Amino acid sequence: MRLAPLYAVVFALLFTAPSIAAVPHVVQPGETLWSIAAANNLTTRTVAAFNGLSESSQVVLGSTIQVPSTVEGYAALQSAGLVGSAPASAPAAAAAPAAPAAAPSAPKPLGGYTVRPGDTLSGLAASSGVSVGDMAAMNGLDPSGVLLAGTVLKLPTGAPAPARASQPEPAKHIVPAAAPEPTATRVGATDVQSVASQHGVSPSLATAIAYQESGFNNAMVSSANARGVMQVMPGTWDYVQQNLAQRELNPNSAHDNVTAGVLYLRQLLNQTGGDESAAIAAYYQGLGALRSRGVFDDTKRYVANVQALRGRFGG
Repeated sequence: MRLAPLYAVVFALLFTAPSIAAVPHVVQPGETLWSIAAANNLTTRTVAAFNGLSESSQVVLGSTIQVPSTVEGYAALQSAGLVGSAPASAPAAAAAPAAPAAAPSAPKPLGGYTVRPGDTLSGLAASSGVSVGDMAAMNGLDPSGVLLAGTVLKLPTGAPAPARASQPEPAKHIVPAAAPEPTATRVGATDVQSVASQHGVSPSLATAIAYQESGFNNAMVSSANARGVMQVMPGTWDYVQQNLAQRELNPNSAHDNVTAGVLYLRQLLNQTGGDESAAIAAYYQGLGALRSRGVFDDTKRYVANVQALRGRFGG
């Protein structure tokens, strides 16, 4: 990054991905059972059956839906009597290509933390080894403001767990009011591919990251305060706007969320000499942490997931 602010180097971006085992999904604003299923290349009936729901069930904001793999979902449909058993003569390998595999599940967000009663921004910054200003900037917070219990934060990658991390999380989660704003909007693969092409980034690479991060859902907010289609942190949004964007980005626009993510990805590709796997790793773990700490195991899984997804979007 061109003379990136300290927080843009120290903090890792984190993102949500699509797995070969059931993955818990917290219902976000504007989501429905159908949209959750569609984002994971599953039918509404499959997700409903796996969760013991009817297809017409209304999901509750903040509740958790289990997203099954294709195999688990089919087994749930069989148990519910909604599909028959596969013919005994059918080769097991032949049945698999009939439907796309469920998207791989993201590793747990690096540094995600929900503020507990008694936490302060200065205390969390001190225990993480960064300044209050950097912590506030990355999370879109007022450094002199009151930190409310339940606020979702991104802590530096590799920082020790805060002193109160063992206490139960507050039931109510608070998303700091900062750009980019999560909005109940979806984009399609062609939208992401178009933005990537305009900015000289591989369309399949950008689209695979967008799908893994959010399922193209701009209402998504991670447990570590990353937002939108490309799961952009407030501090990263500001960095892109100040250093990489050639125009004013709209914080409420799903298209501009994609633009910010693509511009940041392009910067990482430049900084890693065009090494796509390294850029993917840096997008998840943060370039500073990647260079100082090496590739974490969950980062390796993230990279593998993105590379596997690229075949769905043109290779």
